[in-house]
Amino acid sequence: MHILDKIYHYKKQEVALRKKQTSIEELKQKIFFSRTCFSIEAALKNSSSKIIAEFKRKSPSKANINLDAKVSEVVPAYEKAGAAGISVLTDEHFFGGSLEFLFEARNAVNVPLLQKDFIVDPYQIYEAKAYGADFILLIAAVLSMQEIQQFSTLAQELGLEVLVEVHDEEELQKVFFTSINLIGVNNRNLKTFEVDIAKSKELMHQIPSEFVKITESGIDSIESFRFLKEAGFEGFLMGEKFMKEQQPGQALENFIQQVS
Repeated sequence: MHILDKIYHYKKQEVALRKKQTSIEELKQKIFFSRTCFSIEAALKNSSSKIIAEFKRKSPSKANINLDAKVSEVVPAYEKAGAAGISVLTDEHFFGGSLEFLFEARNAVNVPLLQKDFIVDPYQIYEAKAYGADFILLIAAVLSMQEIQQFSTLAQELGLEVLVEVHDEEELQKVFFTSINLIGVNNRNLKTFEVDIAKSKELMHQIPSEFVKITESGIDSIESFRFLKEAGFEGFLMGEKFMKEQQPGQALENFIQQVS
């Protein structure tokens, strides 16, 4: 069983427990549920950096990245540095994240926030809205075409935008719905953890123009950033590059200055 299967089965059990603890009606009563979301599409269009900077403490591929990082310090620094949006890991078991991190980030910044998690149940989309997300991630590798359509339609109804992540051509063919805003190509194979940005460039050319094209993972140098930007990607989801530094916000600011 590879890591995606492990995460999927664990997440199913985790969400089933949370559904017993807090109802959807209770989620609808939370302070952020009724707010109008910020648009990541618009933010990327108007951004000079095009970077969605990620708050991530650890991952299965790299183990511990920055376990002492605080949302209250990193997220505002990302906004100040010029991030178009911010991704917040909310999976606790595998990535050291928390829904409370998302809530805290929403209170701290005024840029679009991505709830970065493995969504396997519609309930999680209500959670995303309740805790302050502006857009959500759907991972094509763990979802059927019907689930992608169902989940993205619900997100759209709640005012959330949707980023769908793909790794290959087969997954890409599952995601061409009008309820999808952004399509992200993950440069890292989640089964082997190998990174190949050249392959992502090839896949990017198969994405229709109506979708905003995002590149994810393995963007660890000015050269790789420029290579992917020249290929036509319109947004860059980057986390580890900055989170491994003592001051992630300063690292982002320095990187933006270097690639500008």
